[in-house]
Formats: sequence, C-alpha cells, structure tokens
Amino acid sequence: MNQEKIQELKHWMRKENVDVTYITNPNTIAYLSGFTSDPHERVLALFLSTSHDPFLFTPALEAETARQSSWPCDVVGYLDTENPWQVIAHEINNRYGQPQQLAIEKATFTLDRFEQLQPFFASTDFSKDVTPIIQRMQLCKTSQEIDILIEAGQWADFAFETGFAAIKDGATEEEIAAEIEYRLKRKGVAHMSFDTTVLVGPHAASPHGAPNKTLVQKNELVLFDLGVVWKGYCSDATRTVAYKEPTAFQKEVYSIVLEAQLAAQAAVKPGVTAGQLDKIARDIIESYGYGDAFNHRLGHGIGTSVHEYPSLVAGNDLVIEEGMCFSIEPGIYLPNQVGVRIEDCVYVTKDGSQPLTHTSKELLIID
Repeated sequence: MNQEKIQELKHWMRKENVDVTYITNPNTIAYLSGFTSDPHERVLALFLSTSHDPFLFTPALEAETARQSSWPCDVVGYLDTENPWQVIAHEINNRYGQPQQLAIEKATFTLDRFEQLQPFFASTDFSKDVTPIIQRMQLCKTSQEIDILIEAGQWADFAFETGFAAIKDGATEEEIAAEIEYRLKRKGVAHMSFDTTVLVGPHAASPHGAPNKTLVQKNELVLFDLGVVWKGYCSDATRTVAYKEPTAFQKEVYSIVLEAQLAAQAAVKPGVTAGQLDKIARDIIESYGYGDAFNHRLGHGIGTSVHEYPSLVAGNDLVIEEGMCFSIEPGIYLPNQVGVRIEDCVYVTKDGSQPLTHTSKELLIID
C-alpha cells in the first residue's frame, strides 16, 4: 500500500470537497494498493474516502489473492451472478453514506460503466476528475522506483541480445519475437510491457506494425521494439540493426535518426520543456528532408504503465523535472523502403539524465 500517495490523494479530495474517489485503472490500483490484477471484463476498483478507510472491490475469484497481498484494508468480492454496481452502491452507502461528490478517473472510466453506476447515485455530482492529480503524482519517480526501472531496462537489454542472436536466414519476425519472450520467461520475467515487435526491411516502415511471417532478408534492417514488466514497472526500448551489409541509403537514414535521438537525449535536463525536446529531434530530421516521415511524438512517460504522462510533443510546455522518466524515440518511416527507430527511456537527474537501457546505438551489422 502506497500510504504516502493515498494521503496525497486525500489531501486533494479535501481541497476539492470530494467525498469518495473511485479508482478504475488497474495500473493505478496497483500503484496505490500494491495489488496487481487484470480483471478482463469484470469490475476492479479502489474506493477512497477522506474520513474512513479505503476498500478494494474485486471479482470474487481474486478476492482471496487481494487479501493475501500487501493491501492492509478491506477487500470486497462480488460473484459473477451479482450486479457489481449494486454491490458497490451498497458498500459505499454503508461505509461512507451517500456521497455528494464522487471523483472518477475520466481517462479510463468508460461511458458504459458510468451509465450503469450513475442510477445508484442519482443526487451525486461526478464532475470531479482525479486523472490529472494521479498523473502528477506518478510524474516524478522516487529513487526506489528508478532502481526498479533500471532493473526492467536491464531485462530489455537482455531481450535485445537474445533477439539479435536469433537473426538468421529463414527466420521469421514471429519466430524471433517468440524466442525473445521464451528466453525471458525462462529467466523468470513473466510479462512483456507490450507485444514484442520485430519488423524486417520495408515492414518496419509501419511504426506500430506487428510481427508476421516476413522472412529475414540479407542487406535489410531489422527493427526491435520491446520491454518487460518487472516488479510492477515497465521498460520500453527500440533498436534497429542490419542483417549483413546495409545499403548506403539505409545507413544514411539510420545515421539521421541516431543523430536526432542522441541530440534530444543529451538535451534532457531540468528546466527544458517537453516540446523543446521534441523540436530538437524533429528539427534535425526535417533538416535532412524527412520531416513528414517522422509522424509521431518524440516520447512518452513510463512507470507502472508503458505509456504514462507526459507526452513529449510539439506545443507541450511542461517543464522537465528531476525524477521524471520518459522515452526519446525519433524515427523515419518510408513506405515500401525502410523504417528506422531508436529509443531509450531515461530518468532525469539534477543536471541531466541517464538511460534505462544500455544496448549500443551504433549501427550493428549482424553477419
């Protein structure tokens, strides 16, 4: 249980006259309670009150696991045959009374679920959004959180090593991705932070492409985008390597992306803005005439979720602070030709930053 952060939330609730806060995002629940779960289609929730103890609400089949976790307060389970919203309303009214203000995570609470809950609280105001305060709470990591992120990054480095070793004639993207995940599971890493991406040659020109049966080809680039979940925290990194000698054009595109990535990463320090970092990388790529081929933001926050606040994008005036953790991942994507992305996540220090992954970013040529 993250008592410090729960108290911070309660302070916000008192300031905003919020009686009850309903946390719906499983990642936020894990961050605050210490209980990690994927409820699938079922309802998982954490309820906070300024004047009474909080409680976890879980599917009945996970209730005992929640009680055995580090969560020290009540756990309420519900059966599949029960109406979860009715049970929630009963528990809130019995514990806290009918709330006048009930804050929700508007970024993750679906309209369908809200419409099922709201009739039980006809006189309650749901206008308060707890999402911004949670984003702010998670923005700057503690030294303990950064230590775990460093460990997660080390597993990403291991994954790159495994993936590079699996590149050979006749191997498919799917086979290489499977080898990475298999080796990690053998080492005790149970979950990836997202589906492992391995893209060969022109297929890598799709920034969010998925591995398929495309074969490794000589004189092509291979893009790896991967990360793990380790002790509840995520890693995320991208490397692009060459199988056999790359063409002069492939080398040129790679060198441009590397220049942009290194420049933006070197500029990370307290006081710059998220938008300025994006501009540094984007200006370099645009100067070579490939601005339209860099078609996404420079980066995103990372922590208990692989994509967290903030977004490093043009126009974002958020000032970078010590303890923030985020990705730096410029790319160039030319359909039917080539795709290159290079990414490290970093943590911000008092006068700069340090990467969470250390696999070389010089173009590796695999023979």
